[in-house]
Amino acid sequence: MATTAFTALACPLDGAPLAPVDGGWTCPAGHRYDQAAQGYVNLLPVQHKRSRDPGDSKEMVAARRRFLEAGHYRPIAELAARAALTELPPDAACLDAGCGEGYYLRQLAAAAGATGKSPALLGLDISKWAVQAAAKAQRGTATWVVGSNARLPVLPATLDRVLCLFGFPVYPEFARALKPGGQLIMIDAGPDHLRELREIIYPTLKPPRSGEAPLPEGFAAAPGDSLCQTLTLNDAASIADLLAMTPHLYRATPEGRARAAALQTLTLTVDVRLSRFLRI
Repeated sequence: MATTAFTALACPLDGAPLAPVDGGWTCPAGHRYDQAAQGYVNLLPVQHKRSRDPGDSKEMVAARRRFLEAGHYRPIAELAARAALTELPPDAACLDAGCGEGYYLRQLAAAAGATGKSPALLGLDISKWAVQAAAKAQRGTATWVVGSNARLPVLPATLDRVLCLFGFPVYPEFARALKPGGQLIMIDAGPDHLRELREIIYPTLKPPRSGEAPLPEGFAAAPGDSLCQTLTLNDAASIADLLAMTPHLYRATPEGRARAAALQTLTLTVDVRLSRFLRI
């Protein structure tokens, strides 16, 4: 699982290039960012935070890690990796914008290694708990940073791929960081994704959104892909982890959460859409 060091980090305060120094990173103006003991660096200045502890909680991260490491969403990881590796240049740099605990980026690294490629990988998330878990799980896979999609700590026009998987895209920042011809790869829930769980926890389901989203400025559309299959969870713990790792935990009614907690098995629809956009 060989990867190349990621060298295109930018100072979150002034946008200047960051250079590695003993125990951290620094820019020409002297702003220094120390590497944590777990192997990540925090590039989210306090003035850029909207709350004291933004992003997923420690509990959500732990639930997602258990669920994903059990392999339940491995087909989604394979879908993302295939798209990212198609026509990937030899010296490519890739960002997972909203990397969570790092599962999808680790799967990408493994798939790249199997094809003899060694891209420079950057995993970024606004949750320090997520990045901490990612770095602890596989320090050598990627460079792991706490940061925001709203202000990517990445130099302009340095990325070949940006992945945004079930995340919060900030298209102007993605366009700024991608090279011309680079690709933005997004995976979002399809209309039937986890329908069976949603039918249990909500009184009624919202109708799916109609129409296509407008094309982001600075991008051209490229062929996408999709995945639709069933998944059976055979224990209450896995069902609880799935609910805990999604926003549905907080949106569901107390009665809906109680119904989900009583389940011992659940067969679900996994329905996702992969979109690709070329930086022009």
